[in-house]
Amino acid sequence: MPSTPLIMRWAALGAALTIGWVVWAFGQETQPAGNAEAAPASATLLALKGAIGPATADFIIRGIERAGDRNSTLVVIEMDTPGGLDTAMRDIIQAILESPVPVVTFVSPQGARAASAGTYILYASHVAAMAPATNLGAATPVAIGSPGSSSPAQPEPAADAPEDDSAAGETSDADRSGETSPPSTQPGTAMERKSINDAVAYIRSLAEHRGRNADWAEQAVREAASMSAQQALEAGVIDLVASDLSSLLEQLNGRQVEVNGRPLTLNTEGLIFDRVEPDWRTQLLEVITNPTVAYMLMLLGIYGLIFEGYNPGAIVPGVVGAISLLLALFAFQVLPVNYAGLALIALGVILMISEFLVPSFGALGMGGIAAFVFGSVILIDSDIPGFGVSLLLIGTIAFLSALLLLGVIWFAMKSRIRPIVSGAEELTQMSAEALEDFTGQGSVWVHGERWAARSPVPVAKGQQLKVTRIEGLVLHVEPAER
Repeated sequence: MPSTPLIMRWAALGAALTIGWVVWAFGQETQPAGNAEAAPASATLLALKGAIGPATADFIIRGIERAGDRNSTLVVIEMDTPGGLDTAMRDIIQAILESPVPVVTFVSPQGARAASAGTYILYASHVAAMAPATNLGAATPVAIGSPGSSSPAQPEPAADAPEDDSAAGETSDADRSGETSPPSTQPGTAMERKSINDAVAYIRSLAEHRGRNADWAEQAVREAASMSAQQALEAGVIDLVASDLSSLLEQLNGRQVEVNGRPLTLNTEGLIFDRVEPDWRTQLLEVITNPTVAYMLMLLGIYGLIFEGYNPGAIVPGVVGAISLLLALFAFQVLPVNYAGLALIALGVILMISEFLVPSFGALGMGGIAAFVFGSVILIDSDIPGFGVSLLLIGTIAFLSALLLLGVIWFAMKSRIRPIVSGAEELTQMSAEALEDFTGQGSVWVHGERWAARSPVPVAKGQQLKVTRIEGLVLHVEPAER
């Protein structure tokens, strides 16, 4: 057996090697400024694909921060999105506006789009570029422009009258100048008007900050206007049209942009793209913030905790349920959740569980399924592109819950007509065998036991008898066949 000093020496050697490896790895991550300057200039390339959500915002924000830390020449966001969440969009825009590195948003590849939230991000970028056969626009808030909303109406004369007067004044000016402008969409409720006006003010501020067409930006919000890449270039909405990344770099070379209030001339000759791929954190956020996954995690958490409550000590259902429920709550924190829907789902689960405990003949269970379905449908705003729980999934879970409930009711009704199989009542109508001849009272063998019995007629030994009732510890019997 090795001695203690030898073990200590080997342990010290292992610790020294570990520390050395950590220092070397850290040095690789944070190279000195001299080495960074010696390395070829690079541009950080970030891909923004699909609906914009919390995971997308986290990925883009950390990508911009990484570009600043590594002294990248510029950041290129390759975008193809139908839109997404307002909060995630605003987080991305704030990161772009505060970036120490110029940010170029490139709607690519051909056939891609920058709809809704993508239009705002395009307007906020230092350079806005699009590939041929792409489009942007349709930036109306979906809560107002969705198919389920009420038809546009003239605003009511209320606290928003000054805004309405301003709009009227602009229209009359256009009429006097001989120009015909399309009618603007005016939502009917005060809340809708506030949302529209807030979105218009936001995108106009971005357009004015970058020197782009602010009037068309307002049309994109009020009227859901859209535009192709070439039309956007001619209207001053974007800065350039490029067929691919190489063409984009050629056109960016020598262009002057303003970064944090100071002018900067871009030098893109010999620039190498450093493509940043989503790491495990982004992939995890993408999974758990998917509305369908969050919905399933919530159900798994609820039923896991219920099963643990019915079977204390099972441990696994409780652990899995608690973790799933916490992940679901985190996802709901960053998703557009309707808490009335969440409350309806909880009420539905409670009613369905109560059906197993209270004899309501299905009333509680059916009410619970109805509350569960309604809550699931309104849980997450499905009008937002890419965000919403699948109706097929909701219908499947509701159907399975209904089958389970009907099965419980069927078994309960069936058990009501089954004969009693335990207790004193079980002996009634059972067959017995006389152990002796007796008149009045004697002994019988029933259910593997010797019982005292009383008969109104004489009984012979070995005769088959039938138990009619029980009185204390005495069975009342009569011949099986008179």
